[in-house]
Amino acid sequence: MAADNDLSDFLQSVEKRAFKRTVYAVRDDEAALDIVQDAMIRLANRYADRPPAEWPMLFQRILSNATMDWFRHRKVKQAAEVNFSDIEARSGDPDFDLLEMLSTQNGSMGEESAAQSYERVQALLQIEQEVEKLPNRQREAFLMRYWEELDVAETASAMGCSEGSVKTHCSRAVHALAKALRARGISL
Repeated sequence: MAADNDLSDFLQSVEKRAFKRTVYAVRDDEAALDIVQDAMIRLANRYADRPPAEWPMLFQRILSNATMDWFRHRKVKQAAEVNFSDIEARSGDPDFDLLEMLSTQNGSMGEESAAQSYERVQALLQIEQEVEKLPNRQREAFLMRYWEELDVAETASAMGCSEGSVKTHCSRAVHALAKALRARGISL
């Protein structure tokens, strides 16, 4: 029973980041939720008996594979693609912002004025838009390295590529984001 609780705790700890990463990849919140749930079920069914230290990498690999499977199925079915910005409209709350919600839960907002809060929200929206524009592999590498905080080896394993490819994808993503954000007047 303790293993079930450990697995449940692990899945709860990764679900929001996994959802965000998958939404960036597929640009469809319903499909992203299905993909994340499918990855969680696969981990629970196939790898629950593995040591908990192995779960993060296994989950990242399963999630990457599930995302690639979704793209293959979508290509075959010629499904329509939905923009990431539709999440706000579907949530029912016009002020819903997933990044803001996550930063609030992590306690990173702190005390700030209304103007600072507005500027931060606008900057996050612009960053989201620029991340969304990155090519798929660059976005995947960038999100795993900087959102999921995986190291280069873990990211390479999850993406099924070499460490050099991960470094190249991340470097290109960072340079593209920096250039795009500077053009928008944002300096980090």
